Amino acid sequence: MGRIAFGGDYNPEQWPETVWAEDVALMREAGVNLVTVGVFAWSHLEPRPGEFTFDWLDRVLDLLHGGGVRVDLATPTAAPPPWLLHRHPEARPVTRTGTVLGGGARQSFCPSSPAYATAVNRITGALADRYGRHPAVAMWHVNNEYGNGVDACYCDGCAAAFRTWLRARHGDVDALNTAWGTSFWSQRYTSFEEITPPRASTAVINPAQELDYARFASDRHLANYRREREILRRRAPDTPVTTNFMLANCKSIDYWKWAREVDVVANDHYLQAERPDNHIELAMCADLTRAVAGGAPWILMEHSTGAVNWQPRNIAKRPGELARNSLAHLARGADALLYFQWRASRFGAEKFHSAMVPHQGTDSRIWREVTALGADLSTLDELVGSRVLADVAVVWDWESWWALELDSRPSTDVRYRDRVEAYYERLWRAHHTVDFTHPEGDLGRYRLVVVPSLYLTTTAAAKNLADFVAGGGTLVVSYFSGIVDATDTVHPGGHPGALRDVLGVRVEEFLPLRSGETVHVGQYTSDIWTEDLRLNGAEAVLSYVDGPAALQPAVTRHPYGDGHAWYVSTRLDADGLDAVLTLALADAGIPPVTDIPDGVEVVRRTGERGSYLVAINHGSEPVRLPAPAGHELFTDLPCPDGLPLPGGAVRVLRVL
Repeated sequence: MGRIAFGGDYNPEQWPETVWAEDVALMREAGVNLVTVGVFAWSHLEPRPGEFTFDWLDRVLDLLHGGGVRVDLATPTAAPPPWLLHRHPEARPVTRTGTVLGGGARQSFCPSSPAYATAVNRITGALADRYGRHPAVAMWHVNNEYGNGVDACYCDGCAAAFRTWLRARHGDVDALNTAWGTSFWSQRYTSFEEITPPRASTAVINPAQELDYARFASDRHLANYRREREILRRRAPDTPVTTNFMLANCKSIDYWKWAREVDVVANDHYLQAERPDNHIELAMCADLTRAVAGGAPWILMEHSTGAVNWQPRNIAKRPGELARNSLAHLARGADALLYFQWRASRFGAEKFHSAMVPHQGTDSRIWREVTALGADLSTLDELVGSRVLADVAVVWDWESWWALELDSRPSTDVRYRDRVEAYYERLWRAHHTVDFTHPEGDLGRYRLVVVPSLYLTTTAAAKNLADFVAGGGTLVVSYFSGIVDATDTVHPGGHPGALRDVLGVRVEEFLPLRSGETVHVGQYTSDIWTEDLRLNGAEAVLSYVDGPAALQPAVTRHPYGDGHAWYVSTRLDADGLDAVLTLALADAGIPPVTDIPDGVEVVRRTGERGSYLVAINHGSEPVRLPAPAGHELFTDLPCPDGLPLPGGAVRVLRVL
């Protein structure tokens, strides 16, 4: 659009037509220039099969266009109308235990249902034919939050689709038997027709089968997205197509794979409101979104102006938090800031979800903050298209997340996000901007790569990490990484398997700790996990003082080629992680950042039009940041020798 996009989900079908003109007038007042329309409007658009009622949507789009508001036009296929499930009960999703789920909600469909696919094709094609050339439509928005509600279905239709998927992946049943290790527990198959989804059974299901079903389920949703996308592209080839991801918080979708299928990456993010460090989790999700987008600008498709409605305790945002949250996403690469939703609903499941126009109307703090943010964003259009650069990369892999958290692992306390968030937080507090990367991705532009959790490590990933270190990079790897291959088969030769050589260590035995048990590592504390670790070229940097691995190495450093590989065999406390990362950063030649106060976030965006510092003060006290000479865009003031940053405020400095 050539400018920062600002707006949100607009659901005019929830309101009488007399409200629509007021909505557009208020959008203009708030600086809104992009809204998503039609996400859950299927029963309004097609009240009976093949009977379309587009006249109301015609008027909405014309009204928005007349008000200068562009439209992200959604296909409404995330919420099938009641007639579809009534006429085709076989289209309802089925759980692992065989329960057939009902309607009355959203995402209430089996992703393998032919009846659902037929209905989707019809409504998507009709929308594309009618609005493919409408001047208000800036892009298409397919479905909504795939995997939210039904991450996988276990019906007979999905079973048949799974068998087709397995044939394509493995070729023949003998190869599948090898990949799944079916000689264990007499599971050997003689034909694909014998295979079912991993439904609830008497004991632990074959983990390789579970892992393949997770891949299948993600791919099944992706096939539905692709089908709609192709319908839209055939009829409106010049209009970009996307769908809204749920990065970092949706375990069931492999977004590295999905990102290649969208024209622009869009993400939904909602604060985990009760967390005191939720602004750090927000930064992590934004950095991950930017990584999945390949470093390109991306869309924050949904965020909240205040409290949501679906957390156990829905904590309201305090004054200034709306702007800080939104601009933190912008700092980390977003060129569009959108909210759910424009006007707060008076009924339905999300009536207590905050909105740009709250129940209190325009005489409210939220509305005043929305309009103030819209005015501020109008000064930032020169940032559009600029990118964020980072020296540090953190490895993230959805398949490893799936495999790690299957049944029958050494400790249920070992969780994927736990270590990722722990390492990310320490880097954030040390003021280092982080990129995320796929384990087989290009690492050439980084000096430090952190691997917080990579239980599933392919041979290609292991070589990629080893080559990075041999070429002069610094690698930090946390425990229980490198253990299995893509089929959940243990790498031969002992742990840490595929990463054993580059780390220069050998794990004699995993030594998980009891619940609540702690041990000491040097002057630091750790819990959950320890290992009986033997050196095989590495040197011990820290050792266990007590516990089951007393006097054995705990943290090691291994010269490998022109670089160094660090291994952390336990769950260190925050001070311990800081100590290890400080040493690793020094190995990587990345200097410490000592001139930014705690609680202040500074990110640089760079593009053809210049370089920009976005500074966010999460504290209440004013600070003055050292910064190159520049011009602050919100205050329109020169900053020749530092950047004043009031408590709770955001400033954007154009560097001269």
